[in-house]
Amino acid sequence: MAALIGITIRRATLHDADGVLECLQAAFAPYRHHYTRVAFADTTLTRDSFPVRLQEMTVFVALDSSEHIVGTVACNVIRNGEGHLRGMAVRPECQASGIAKQLLDCAESELAKQGCTHITLDTTEPLQRAMCFYERNGYRRSGKIADFFGMPLIQYMKALRVDVHSTDG
Repeated sequence: MAALIGITIRRATLHDADGVLECLQAAFAPYRHHYTRVAFADTTLTRDSFPVRLQEMTVFVALDSSEHIVGTVACNVIRNGEGHLRGMAVRPECQASGIAKQLLDCAESELAKQGCTHITLDTTEPLQRAMCFYERNGYRRSGKIADFFGMPLIQYMKALRVDVHSTDG
């Protein structure tokens, strides 16, 4: 759990479904016309897919001082030290306020605690602002591009620093 500038970040629960779905819908609404119907639904989740996301990933929510969800991100360990981020979103009226950085730091910390040495995430071309954000925070294009329900999905990667504790005596 983290708190900074009136924002609290905690793990999401099933009770957060409406707030997370509203946050994702609001954040991705300006880009909806770039997405296929299936790609948009997969990105913004549904009442049926949210519980699945909670089972498969650790979902964090950012809450304002009124306990409204203003941001979210999900993360999980994939394999061989690889962590993965998914579903990063901040409500439009709260963007450029530092919430995305707090969420990113929280997810990266969680993945580091779980032994990850690097993190991947995927994004789409219309999300130029998100790509710039990730690049400012150490993520680089891996060169992998996949198909995401009919649109290119660009993979980014970041190496995590591994803390080495000496036991010299």
